[in-house]
Amino acid sequence: MAGFKINRVTSDIRLALSDILREVKDPRVSKLLSIVKLDVSGDMSYAKVYVSAIEGSAKTEESVKALKGAAGYIRRELGARLKLRKVPELRFVADDSIEVSAKISRIVNNFEKTEEEQSDEQ
Repeated sequence: MAGFKINRVTSDIRLALSDILREVKDPRVSKLLSIVKLDVSGDMSYAKVYVSAIEGSAKTEESVKALKGAAGYIRRELGARLKLRKVPELRFVADDSIEVSAKISRIVNNFEKTEEEQSDEQ
């Protein structure tokens, strides 16, 4: 039963965080930032937020530094929106999965184009 509560709270936190991140006015935070993964500890005292920016890993690192500075504000906003008894302490981690998936997609597209060109030549 406890696992169900953690999963529900995790999804609620993820939705609220995505809204809050859009409202952060720090210019260092990318507007194209997305939450890749969210891990909430069993006692809901810590939440590890994996974020990634489409612009690349450098912009992701810059955004994470800004979010670490704004963690108190984000935690307060999260508590006001979710009405949790215990609002988890947020830890932001840079993740480059969006950049890696875009690179893989480009490689696959280039491979498909070269195969089409070779089949047209035959």
